[in-house]
Amino acid sequence: MRLSLKKICWYLALIGLSIPFVFPFIWMLSGSLKTQSEITAFPPKLIPESPAWENYVEIFSYQPFAQQYFNSLYIAAAVTMLILAVASMAGYAFARLKFRGSNFIFVFLLMGLMMPEEVTIIPNFYWMKHLGLVNTHWPLILLPVFGSQGIIATFLMRQFFAALPVELEEAAKLDGLSRFGIFWRIALPLSKPALAAVAIISFLHSWNLLLEPLVFLSDLDKFTVPLALTNFSDAYGLPLWHLQLAATSLSVIPVLLVYIIAQRQIVESFAMSGVKG
Repeated sequence: MRLSLKKICWYLALIGLSIPFVFPFIWMLSGSLKTQSEITAFPPKLIPESPAWENYVEIFSYQPFAQQYFNSLYIAAAVTMLILAVASMAGYAFARLKFRGSNFIFVFLLMGLMMPEEVTIIPNFYWMKHLGLVNTHWPLILLPVFGSQGIIATFLMRQFFAALPVELEEAAKLDGLSRFGIFWRIALPLSKPALAAVAIISFLHSWNLLLEPLVFLSDLDKFTVPLALTNFSDAYGLPLWHLQLAATSLSVIPVLLVYIIAQRQIVESFAMSGVKG
């Protein structure tokens, strides 16, 4: 009985601590079902008088939100696949291929994380303009892969591969496997938790990207979801909160699904990434 009471108190404490984090989500859902006048009314009310489900219909007629939603999905998927390919091979090379200057190159790579994206956005813009890629989705795909997100993914994969037993690879060498064969048949299948974590982090980072779309995109039908959210405003530039909150509620769906499905893999990967340096 004492144990049950202890559990009840523990769960009540967790629920109380979660309220500040859950309340903004509840307010977002509530606001998405209100009219503009209800949202700006004082005092504010949590429950709408009459749910305005038409807000979810209006966001698709106000601008090409369906196309913008698809843009974010396929860009995030492309970034995720490319980062998985590049980071897994680079991480394995840094973990297992000991060549002259490998540690220096790895540390130099990590130093790139010290430079904010805001510092490099102007040089990147001129570079992409020179290549004729402005107002296309290519900058949104290439820059994360070879930028800070790719570096973080490489670090996670390198740490995971370094923690794998060397004896497995030595046994594979005796069986006649090449270095790439060891990577493809031994190391990569064992790194599923790390691959899952990298995929999740890369997808979420790309999905929430705002600065790059704001700089590189100008056509409405090429906007991504974060940039489209800023476009729900009236003729005076004032936010249409009921439409913004409705669109935001839909934009949260992929993020929630990713976290619900693969939260365990994230914890396992970060736990393994600190085992061996």
